[in-house]
Amino acid sequence: MKEMRAIEISEPGGADVLRQIFRSIPKPNRNEVLIKISYAGVNRPDVLQRAGSYLPPHGASDLPGLEASGTILDIGDNVTNWNIGDEVCALLPGGGYAEYALTQASHCLPVPKGMSLKQAAALPETFFTVWSNVFQRGKLKPNERFLVHGGSSGIGTTAIQLANVFGSEVYATAGSDVKCLVCEELGAKRAINYNKEDFLDVIKSIGGVHLILDMVGGAYIAKNINALVDDGRLVQIAFLKGAKVEVNFAQIMTRRLTFTGSTLRPQSDLSKTQIASELLEKIWPLLGAGRLNPIIDSVFELEDVGSAHLLMESSKHIGKILLKVE
Repeated sequence: MKEMRAIEISEPGGADVLRQIFRSIPKPNRNEVLIKISYAGVNRPDVLQRAGSYLPPHGASDLPGLEASGTILDIGDNVTNWNIGDEVCALLPGGGYAEYALTQASHCLPVPKGMSLKQAAALPETFFTVWSNVFQRGKLKPNERFLVHGGSSGIGTTAIQLANVFGSEVYATAGSDVKCLVCEELGAKRAINYNKEDFLDVIKSIGGVHLILDMVGGAYIAKNINALVDDGRLVQIAFLKGAKVEVNFAQIMTRRLTFTGSTLRPQSDLSKTQIASELLEKIWPLLGAGRLNPIIDSVFELEDVGSAHLLMESSKHIGKILLKVE
């Protein structure tokens, strides 16, 4: 078998530009593994790539898909830590919307004890993102107050659980009472329905928070700055409501605030390897013990990827959206 099913973006546009094609199965270089994909994750960057506003990094597959689970089918000459037949979940540079995909061997992680391949597919993108931004970059500490926007998203449900298990006091925003209830069941002390309340009023009433993880941007940026305690940190990972706003940055100096951010995909292979190593050491045992769990909203067949994207854009989902590939 030399060809595989895959989903390509025929041209920038809506969900209807995603089309099924056949391509040659790629070959791993000496540091890569070839994964026979069982499930692939659907993420916001996939939607942005489809729309033409988030181009793949140089050398990455043009196919969308940044995470997957499956079985290693082939390994490069330098790969010593994986064997053919191993079940893994992996962060991908692209290409996850296909039956087979390549990634750096060091960006793979074992399927946690007791978890299925379906559950494992929901881990890489969110856990890499949350760990690197909340704990490495944001330096969240036990007993600090932490606010995550989009608390019912894949990122949000992961951030709530991780911050809670490490002893922080967690707050979240979400767009409905049902979503807020889910956030609180996952460990948030208080979830704020942003369609009913102003999150800034609620956060100010508790004395502010030490760290905020935000993917909204727009008008939230100024509110986030006002919601921080002195020496607080704001970490930006996306701009769903826009990246260009007018903000008075004087508070950053006078209150010693830190405003930072990152995106995962363009980071170096070494950086992603270091994140994977920390996850394996500090987080994978918690997943294996059942203290953390991926929240999965729905699973679509690969050929129904357009519906998966429409659900992602509707923001009606709670947790992760997956594609069933095998």
